[in-house]
Amino acid sequence: MSEQQDHTDHEDHEGHAAEGADTENVLAEVGPRLRRVRKERGATLAGLSAATGISVSTLSRLESGLRKPSLELLLPIARAHQVPLDELVGAPQVGDPRIRAAKPIVMHGRTHWPLTRQPGGLQAYKVLEPRRKEEPEPRTHEGYEWLYVLSGRLRLVLGDHDVVLGAGEAAEFDTRVPHWFGSTGEGPVEFLSLFGRQGERMHVRARPKRGGQAD
Repeated sequence: MSEQQDHTDHEDHEGHAAEGADTENVLAEVGPRLRRVRKERGATLAGLSAATGISVSTLSRLESGLRKPSLELLLPIARAHQVPLDELVGAPQVGDPRIRAAKPIVMHGRTHWPLTRQPGGLQAYKVLEPRRKEEPEPRTHEGYEWLYVLSGRLRLVLGDHDVVLGAGEAAEFDTRVPHWFGSTGEGPVEFLSLFGRQGERMHVRARPKRGGQAD
């Protein structure tokens, strides 16, 4: 065997060893990530078991790292939590051109993912509100807000109105009007929030119809 071939084989061995170590590290992080995602959504092991058909003991062993994760187990869990599979696995995002959200911020039990980076102007957030029962405490402040529900149901108290928004529904309002929004107590809710401190409003452009008429 030539010296060059021996060197190449040595590099291949080191490369495979590094890949194996990386895989083990990824798998070791799956359990804590499963527990974090479940708790962020206010779900219990019993509730997740009912939604996925996976036994509570298996789910518990997955989260503690005593059970090796597999696609057969992770796919129904990802569907139940309504998250991409790679969010549970923590797979590296190679060649992904999308801009990733900043580190989440937890305030008053609600998780916010900032979607805008520039100061001032409209600020956008993806928000996860866990399932909980709260007494509405409407407040007022300067600004204008727009809400869009991604999943779940969001309760909105605005002035004399008390409404529930479902997935795909939106609301916009002047924040000088007494308002409050949060969980209905039925389950977690994910929504987008656009807020302008100086009263900026979101403008939506509609595609014009044929003949130059606007929708």
